[in-house]
Amino acid sequence: MSTMHSVLEHMTPEAREALLAHSRQVTFAAGTRIFKEHQRAERFWIILSGTVELSTHIPCHKDAVIDTLGHGELLGWSWMVPPYGWRLGATASHEVRALEFDAAAVRELCKEDSAVGRSVAVAVAAVIADRLDSARTRLLDLFAPQGSGIPLAYAR
Repeated sequence: MSTMHSVLEHMTPEAREALLAHSRQVTFAAGTRIFKEHQRAERFWIILSGTVELSTHIPCHKDAVIDTLGHGELLGWSWMVPPYGWRLGATASHEVRALEFDAAAVRELCKEDSAVGRSVAVAVAAVIADRLDSARTRLLDLFAPQGSGIPLAYAR
């Protein structure tokens, strides 16, 4: 599970308030496939409770779980980077309550207010860096002969 407590903590108070004005609360039952790899990324979420598994499809194998997200974490960053397609899949592993955002509306907000756009971009970049590190470690643990060399309990 990621160590990031909340993507909102990485934003200025003004940007946080502007972003939250574009949210609505949603619920996903355990087992719900929230999105699949390569689908268009039209929404994103901040998890309020529950857990979500991020996974990647591996031909001739079961999907590999890359990371597990929980309270306060950003679910989805592909909405911000053209061509706006999901890089991983996501499934609710326990019932999830989340704030949902319309990606196009938030991109427009960021375009109209450069200070908000900068704050959102920095917060999302921190998530991308964290997820890249997590994916690398997890894939090494799954497929490298010696794993990542980092005990899973200390990987993050």
